[in-house]
Amino acid sequence: MTDALRLPDGRYDVFVVDATATDDDFAIELTILSGAHKGEVIGLRARGFDEDEVGLLGLPGTLHVENGVPRFVVEK
Repeated sequence: MTDALRLPDGRYDVFVVDATATDDDFAIELTILSGAHKGEVIGLRARGFDEDEVGLLGLPGTLHVENGVPRFVVEK
């Protein structure tokens, strides 16, 4: 699994392969769908993520990395 902080800045089309809510954060695993990093699984942790973990599975989204900081936007 690749750390999102190690990805070059850019926009990545992804889909959710795993999501787990804990008491204080949310763990999400994404697979990149195209480009030089196609097929890589990216792990993210988020706080205040108001989504249902089962409902996220298989959803497409976009991972934006800017100045090494990842931001995931789910498409519904």
